[in-house]
This record gives sequence, C-alpha cells and structure tokens, in this order.
Amino acid sequence: MSLFNRKKADPDDLLPKTEIEEIEQQESQITGKIDYQRRHRIGFNKFLKHPIEFLREKPINVLILSLPAAFLIFLVGFSFVVGFYGLEALFTSTMIDDVIILATLVAVIPLAVLDFFEGRRVDSLEGSLPNFFRDVAGMNDSGMTLPNAIHIVAGGEYGALTPHVRRLDGEMSWSVPFVDAIYRFGTRVNTPLAERSVDLVAKASKAGGDASEVLRAAATDAYEFYNLKTERKNNMLIYMIIVLISFAVFLFVIAILVSTFLTTMVEAGAKASEAGAAGSKFIGNVDLFFYKRLFSHAALTQGFFSGLVAGQMGEGRATAGLKYSAIMVILAWIMFRFFV
Repeated sequence: MSLFNRKKADPDDLLPKTEIEEIEQQESQITGKIDYQRRHRIGFNKFLKHPIEFLREKPINVLILSLPAAFLIFLVGFSFVVGFYGLEALFTSTMIDDVIILATLVAVIPLAVLDFFEGRRVDSLEGSLPNFFRDVAGMNDSGMTLPNAIHIVAGGEYGALTPHVRRLDGEMSWSVPFVDAIYRFGTRVNTPLAERSVDLVAKASKAGGDASEVLRAAATDAYEFYNLKTERKNNMLIYMIIVLISFAVFLFVIAILVSTFLTTMVEAGAKASEAGAAGSKFIGNVDLFFYKRLFSHAALTQGFFSGLVAGQMGEGRATAGLKYSAIMVILAWIMFRFFV
C-alpha cells in the first residue's frame, strides 16, 4: 500500500497536550534525579556529601584535607617568623625549617596511617580469597548448586572477607544471577587480586564452563599470586633494613663530625684569633651554624626519600614508604634540635 494511501491518525486518538507535557515533566524530573545522584557519587561532590566514605575508598584521598592543612600551617608559621623576627630569621635561625618540617608531617602522616591500614586490609582479604574459592568449588563438586554452596560457605570464617561473603550469599538468595553477584562481590572487596579472580570466574561462567573447575582455577591463581607477593616482600626485607641502617649510620657520622671535628675547628679558630696566630683567619671562617643547618637539610632529605625507596622495594608502592619517611624525618629533626 502506498504511503499516500495510509489512513491518517485521528487527532482524538492522540494524547492530550497537557498530559504529554506532564509525562515530559516527569521524565525530566527522573533524569534530573539520576544526574544528581551520579554527580554526588563521584569526585568532589561525593566528598562533600559523604566525606568519611570518600576518604576510606583510597588512602590518597586524604590529601584533599592534609595538603590544605599543611599549606595553612606553612603560611601561618612563615608569617609568624617574618612578622616577629624579620626576614633575617630565615637565614639566621632554624625556625622556618621547623615550620616546613611540621607542615610536611601534617601532609604525610595521615596518608601514611591510612595506607598502612589499607595495606593490612588488602593482605587480609587476599589471604582469605583462595580458601573461599576452594571451599565453594568443593561444595559444588558434592552436587550443590552455586547458591547453596555459597550459603554453606558463608557460615565459615574468612577474616576480613567474611562480611563480603555473607553479602554475596544474601544477593544470591534473592535470585541475583551468579555473574552479576560475583562482579558486585569483586567491586566491594576492591583489591587487585579480587578483581582479577572475579573477572576470571565471571568470564569462564559466561562461557559455560564447569563452575567447580573455574572456581578451583581461580583459587589456585589467587594462591600463587598471594604467595609471590608475600615472597617478594620477604626477599626485599633485607634491603629495607639496609636502607634504614644506612640512614642511621649517616646520622651517626654527621653527629660525630659536627660534635668533634667542626666544633674543634671553631674552638681552635677562636683561640687562634685571640692569640693572633697565623692562619687564625682561615680557621675562624668556619661557620658552625651553617654546617649544622646544611647537614640537617641533608639528613631530612635523605630520610624522606629513603623511606619512599624502602616502600617501593618492600611493598611495590612508594606511598607504603611514607611511614618510614615520617619516622626518619622525626628522628633527624630530634637529633639536630636537641643533640647536635
């Protein structure tokens, strides 16, 4: 039938204009709510609405608070030093150095603490993951369906992984498909090994393979991955100790150098100047404060970056070394302010 011969739509069969406008308005409201929720689930908007949850997602998110706080401390300290003692205090005292050290520690310590606890959480989760997959595979081999197997396994104890397993059991009890539920499980656990294992299990399940064999393969892979990670950490422990000992030796050498050699030269220069001896001008030019401050900066710099190196070698993450950096910076500051 020709397009021109088709019957035109009766205007009475169409929706009234007011009803169409109401439907469009409802759709606009729904779309607006979805966009609002999306905007408040990511980025800075999420931080404003759920600050604790946002900071717990990734340790590095704490820099949103610690960096401005450190910058504020630096500005206040700098203004105080310059306002009360003048610009000369920047070169004739260590007060500005103390302000910089305090600001650095304020920026670094919260991240170091959160990263330390995050590392422990990840180790606990990844250590329990192979056992979970292996137990589910064993239950499935005995003839149970996956929902029943996970329900039985959820009654066990898997350390930090236990709440995630029980939530997985709850989702599957509500007839959530296994692939969808296991993907959500991996998202909640949120560790590299969990994401890798879950992806393996989900894709193999979609392909129609034997579920128990897939789970057993995932358990073996997770076990090997975790063992390699632990073995690397144990093998690199000696190098981390070497980094820490070398810093301690550096501090000891500087302390001996300042307290014996440089101090003796300054005292000898002062006595030679009083006696008018030859060479007193050369010896008297030794500025003990300048060398103390120079060595202090060297020790603080070495301590901070040595900690980052130790973290990278031992745990594969530079942020994991911030705890060592903070400790070594504090030790160097205490030594130069109270003992050297």
